Amino acid sequence: MPKIPFNRPYMTGKELFYIAEAHFHGKLAGDGPYTKRCHAWLESTAPPGRALLTHSCTAALEMTAMLLDIQPGDEVIMPSYTFVSTANAFVLRGAVPVFVDIRPDTLNLDETQVEQAITPRTRAIVPVHYAGVACEMDTILDIARRHRLAVVEDAAQGLMSTYKGRPLGALGELGTFSFHETKNIISGEGGALLVNDERMLERAEIIREKGTDRSRFFRGQVDKYTWQAVGSSYLPGELIAAFLWAQMEEADAITARRMALWNAYHEAFAGLEAEGLLRRPIIPADCGHNAHMYYVLLPSLAQRTALIERLAAQDIHSVFHYVPLHTSPFGREHSRAVGDLRHTNELSERLVRLPLWVGLEEHQGEVIDRIVRTVRELSRAGG
Repeated sequence: MPKIPFNRPYMTGKELFYIAEAHFHGKLAGDGPYTKRCHAWLESTAPPGRALLTHSCTAALEMTAMLLDIQPGDEVIMPSYTFVSTANAFVLRGAVPVFVDIRPDTLNLDETQVEQAITPRTRAIVPVHYAGVACEMDTILDIARRHRLAVVEDAAQGLMSTYKGRPLGALGELGTFSFHETKNIISGEGGALLVNDERMLERAEIIREKGTDRSRFFRGQVDKYTWQAVGSSYLPGELIAAFLWAQMEEADAITARRMALWNAYHEAFAGLEAEGLLRRPIIPADCGHNAHMYYVLLPSLAQRTALIERLAAQDIHSVFHYVPLHTSPFGREHSRAVGDLRHTNELSERLVRLPLWVGLEEHQGEVIDRIVRTVRELSRAGG
């Protein structure tokens, strides 16, 4: 068996052709024909919002902070168990991240603790759909509605996942996606903003186009474009969109292949879970996930560390995930935590992510066998 990386970016076979076609037609900057195809696909996949491609999910999150007019001293509620971009987008505008614990089942924002985190300075709630599994959105949306707060979905991992049949990213006022090479549908770097409140769309276009009304100009709505507001350059180039379009065309097939791998892991580890040697992911009945990742929870940090090391010695690359933001040097100084964040602290030390990428099918049987055998060996050795 060859070395098994944690991730291997998948190409459908059309990416380079579409990139060459974009070059042939002389359109390399943003918002060309391929960008428009990607927008249409996103809008059909996660209706009813309007989509805007960005150069990263980080950029899309930064746009949400600008759209909500976040000011210094404002507070934004989010989990600590997330990527730094979730917090950075709002910290850049002077806001204070307010961290709430995660649920022990899905590792998502604990909706039962959100309300106690609200103060007069609170402006928004940012649920992060971990591993492409939905947060408990009905409760979060109800809390936001009663307290007149915005909801920004960090659906970086959640494209093509659903909550009660509704697409993630389309439930709050704003949603964000990632097309980083570690995601299901990729463009190397890349992201998208989904604007679900029509009143924000024109301003979103202005922010994305360096603070100008250039989008309206290209639609023939104005005879010239000019500086209208604060903005930045959040467009990806057309080459990125061309690559992404090849992926979107095959999105259903990619998801199906990933799901088969996810299910193979899940079935193979059922016995280990029954023996108390690990815990498998929990998918609530209302959630349709996209097989973004497969992780297991080991009994302790020591066992997690030992498993990663022993798998590496067998040329299988597994990884842990986020270091909670409230424990980071910057987070300790510039954020606020509500409660002891017990589950965040504990589960982040026990989680290990396993290889899951299209093409792994050829080796999945041997990979799974080695992981099962290694977990059993660790158990017999007492950790």
